[in-house]
Amino acid sequence: MKFYDISMEIHPNMQVWENMDSKKPAFDTRTFDTVTDTNMQLNAHTGTHIDSPLHMINHADTFENIPLNKLIRQVKVIDLMHVTDGISSNDLKAHTINKNDFILFKTKNSFYESHSFDFNFIYLTEDGAEYLINKKIAGVGIDTLGIERSQEGYPTHVKLLQSDIVIVEGLRLKEIVPGEYFMVAAPLKLIGTEAAPARVILFDME
Repeated sequence: MKFYDISMEIHPNMQVWENMDSKKPAFDTRTFDTVTDTNMQLNAHTGTHIDSPLHMINHADTFENIPLNKLIRQVKVIDLMHVTDGISSNDLKAHTINKNDFILFKTKNSFYESHSFDFNFIYLTEDGAEYLINKKIAGVGIDTLGIERSQEGYPTHVKLLQSDIVIVEGLRLKEIVPGEYFMVAAPLKLIGTEAAPARVILFDME
């Protein structure tokens, strides 16, 4: 059985949202005799991560309310390499998307390997989000740190989260052939937060 780690590496010089220093991981490593010990400062949206509704909706569910069976399941990776800006409903209509599917978008983002943030990343438009909501999908993942480019009111996030659709961000899909996989998205077991970093593995079941 083949498996693929589609998570970002976490280190102090990694790519973070809009290159904000406040979002960069900080490692404080100290050695005492033969013992090494590291304290970490880590944003909940560091690298590959999963959002809970609280991220964009006041007083909504925190991260521990996302059941693991929503994150350990079959997924579809779809090829959206042709998209140069926002992923629209027209882009999605070219693919077979069914009720309860969990869709991962493979875009040009996966081939951007700089530690600097790409302000022109491929994102999901509000129209694209509405199409997925109407399809009643279970979840969506994208290969960049955000599923939308700070649109006013964050409609892509809000509409997906209001519809109980899981959002996974920061995937790395460069080596992944579009198709069906079994996904294990294992987040940190955080309580009371709006997101959690995750290690995401795809298994090729063929």
